[in-house]
Amino acid sequence: MNVLIVYAHPEPQSLTGSLKNFAVERLTQAGHQVQVSDLYAMRWKAAIDAEDSQEGASGPRFDPSLDSKRAYASGVQSADIEREQQKLRWADAVLLQFPLWWFSMPAILKGWVDRVYAYGFAYGVGEHSDTHWGDRYGEGMLAGKRAMLIVSAGGWESHYAPRGINGPIDDILFPIQHGMLHYPGFEVLPPFVTYRAGKTDETRFADLCERLGQRLDNLWNADPIPFRRQNAGDYLIPQLTLKDPLAPGQRGFSIHLK
Repeated sequence: MNVLIVYAHPEPQSLTGSLKNFAVERLTQAGHQVQVSDLYAMRWKAAIDAEDSQEGASGPRFDPSLDSKRAYASGVQSADIEREQQKLRWADAVLLQFPLWWFSMPAILKGWVDRVYAYGFAYGVGEHSDTHWGDRYGEGMLAGKRAMLIVSAGGWESHYAPRGINGPIDDILFPIQHGMLHYPGFEVLPPFVTYRAGKTDETRFADLCERLGQRLDNLWNADPIPFRRQNAGDYLIPQLTLKDPLAPGQRGFSIHLK
């Protein structure tokens, strides 16, 4: 299988960097083909702007969506965006590997999503009608591929528990897992999260590698997070609200799980 690791940490000797190196070695030894997009080493441009098209803005002002659509459809995207899209087409599985900074991914990784997920590539695809509202949330250009987050957090696991001060880790990662991965079609596996990352010694690192190795070995066999599919009958269209008989009386992110 082909695995793309999109890695975002400025320090190669960090825990995140060390676990990335382990993941590459483990996957390669298992016979998989691996590519790594090391965003800091690549000096990835995070800001989306008119330079993302070789022809610049198409009108008197830059429109991120419409200019992205035109550049993708016309084959005039900047070369760095095109390369990353080719990697996504190539990959059977994508691992996003990053430290949890201020309750989200580093800005450089968000910028990778902003620019690589072009209109016509990751969104704005499929029929829009009274019964089908685009190919997204379980459908789309990246359907049939798997994805998983490998995250390092500084806080204790209890800080991210259901009653923890930081909020449940599943809620914090929901915009990434549901919005950035499930939206364009990925089957999303439960995340691999390391807590108290700064307190990792050699013994703990060996244990982390053992547990991460097991997750990587089961990348194609593990059950994905059971997100509801948008066009499978659970949502009213075009309102895109969950139908009343489902999860009655409940609100929040969890209603979007089967």
